[in-house]
Amino acid sequence: MSNETLRAVIDLGTNTFHLLIAAVEAGDRVREVYRERIFVKLASDGIETIGPEPFARGIEALHHFAAVISQHRVERVTAIGTAALRTATNGPVFVRTAEQQTGIVIRLIQGDLEAELITRGVLAALPPLQDRVMIMDIGGGSTEFIIASEAGVHWRQSFPIGVAVLQRRFHRTDPISEAEIRELDEYLTRTLVPLRDVLSEYPTHHLVGAAGTFDVLADVLRDVDESPHPTSHRLALGGLEALHFRIVASTIDERLAIEGVPAERADLIVVAMLLIRFVMQLAATERITVSDYAMKEGILLGTEGLTLE
Repeated sequence: MSNETLRAVIDLGTNTFHLLIAAVEAGDRVREVYRERIFVKLASDGIETIGPEPFARGIEALHHFAAVISQHRVERVTAIGTAALRTATNGPVFVRTAEQQTGIVIRLIQGDLEAELITRGVLAALPPLQDRVMIMDIGGGSTEFIIASEAGVHWRQSFPIGVAVLQRRFHRTDPISEAEIRELDEYLTRTLVPLRDVLSEYPTHHLVGAAGTFDVLADVLRDVDESPHPTSHRLALGGLEALHFRIVASTIDERLAIEGVPAERADLIVVAMLLIRFVMQLAATERITVSDYAMKEGILLGTEGLTLE
């Protein structure tokens, strides 16, 4: 296959920078050639302004990605900036610096477009829908929710409740305290009123998770009895509650010792688990599927009619 059929997509998230080099084959299948993630943690000094060290880590990561893209001779590159870059006061400076130093042109997108791209990717990863699903993509700066069925997409919205935001605001002690958990639950109750309301109109008990913490859950809790699917995985919910309480009650050192929890996620996974539990209770979730595809694959599968700027 010639290199002209390959595309590179860079997802500059608040916590992680991702690079995917791939081609799209028949049936909306993504043929992956190269994939890498770098935990940049742009919001480690706060999401309002990117601090000097995370700024430098981000530019260094893009230098590396540019070299990899050059090695694969890929000319078509799409780089997308999400919550941290669109929120930080010096986000535009980061975008200009990246282009000047690496040649990578970053397009900043709003949360609603992010949710649409996630929808395209996730639905391509799932078998044909037989029930209504709620898609959830937890990022560092924002979390996107989409409700869809075989009839199409019913609703989608992005909320500023990414794990970097929640961790900085609510996880101040280690392990997290009961008071902090209550504060977080009260905040989510207020913030996710639109999700609660739409669930009354479109109830769904099937949660589909994409990226981040859901990838961790897929590694630890994958249902080995399910019929295998190439790009999505059902979780065995029997072990979820025990894993949740083990993570939430742990110190950072204890989380680092939990098999399957990457060291780079050990600081953020507590609020991520609390967020997932809150949403599961809100929706009365009975089933969780993890999608291998998310926004990067959604971009690869086509952006016709979308303005990426």
